[in-house]
Amino acid sequence: MMENIIVIVLLVIIVLVALRATIKRLKGKGGCCSGGGYKPKKKKLKTVIEKKTFYVNGMHCEHCKNRIEESVNCIAGVSATVNLKKNQVLVEYETPVDDTSIINQIEKLGYVVMSVL
Repeated sequence: MMENIIVIVLLVIIVLVALRATIKRLKGKGGCCSGGGYKPKKKKLKTVIEKKTFYVNGMHCEHCKNRIEESVNCIAGVSATVNLKKNQVLVEYETPVDDTSIINQIEKLGYVVMSVL
């Protein structure tokens, strides 16, 4: 009888931990790739001459968002903001930059750029 109670308690704990992780992942926080507490510095451009939207597959969580923003923001003259729900990376340009540079920066992280508008 006591063994059954212990097994049930352990199963309940496992289910609660799994449920908590699933809820966090569905909210786009923590989890799927690793980490989640790090936030890249926002990059402010002096003048915006153009905006483009890159549609990207493979982004799942806050960690994915942060990796892409940090990577694209390393390119001089551009600033990136990721929208996980829409699978979009909005890139603002201060100077002309070839789309290929941004696509390469995103795809070397393991994501796939589907289109650019």
